[in-house]
Amino acid sequence: MYTIEEFDKQKTKVLKYIIYKKRSEQEVRKKFENTIEPQLLEDIIEYLKEAKYIDDKEYIEKTINNFTILKNLSITQIKYKLYAKGLNKNDIEDYIYEHEEELEEYETKSALNIISKKLVSMELEEVKQYLIKKGYKQNNINKAIEQLEE
Repeated sequence: MYTIEEFDKQKTKVLKYIIYKKRSEQEVRKKFENTIEPQLLEDIIEYLKEAKYIDDKEYIEKTINNFTILKNLSITQIKYKLYAKGLNKNDIEDYIYEHEEELEEYETKSALNIISKKLVSMELEEVKQYLIKKGYKQNNINKAIEQLEE
């Protein structure tokens, strides 16, 4: 067992880590698995989840919002980036399903941005293949091409 002082000291360490930058539960576990005793780490994570310092569903939402503002990614790429953070697959799928329409629009806009940049040095077919490899859906690529031609 551990003391209240030990709990507070380690909790403060973990808090500094997640306040500096929002983190997923899995990221916290990985970071501290070798430095904090397992049961103590479990209790700290539970405490921080109850206090809403660690909230993976909110983390998914904020991360996707940041991606849509800052990057050109396909929905598939977004999913893989979230899986890499150790987030629950069902939570990711649920969020994407609930926001499908706006994410489809984002993917089309993202494809349009990439097509506009790549057409300078590549043929349209090559750009299409590039986007397909990146996980873009065929119908979103076609919508982007239609918008480009307008």
